[in-house]
Amino acid sequence: MKLEEILKKWEEEDREAREIRRKYADWSFIESQPEPIKSALKCFIELGDLKLAAKLAGLSIDEFNEIRKEAKIPIVV
Repeated sequence: MKLEEILKKWEEEDREAREIRRKYADWSFIESQPEPIKSALKCFIELGDLKLAAKLAGLSIDEFNEIRKEAKIPIVV
């Protein structure tokens, strides 16, 4: 498989995962959160990076993960 094909497949999988996170997220819950948690949840939806989102929120990964669950944002693998 060529590098271009691999990158294209990876980009497609990333786009699909982002769409799933967006679809199932509880947007009213997300919008009701204070900053920086609201922005961190949105960052997680866009990038799927739990560690980065937790850092942005100023929380541990476990603490952020609990809020992610409340926001109904799935982890897509």
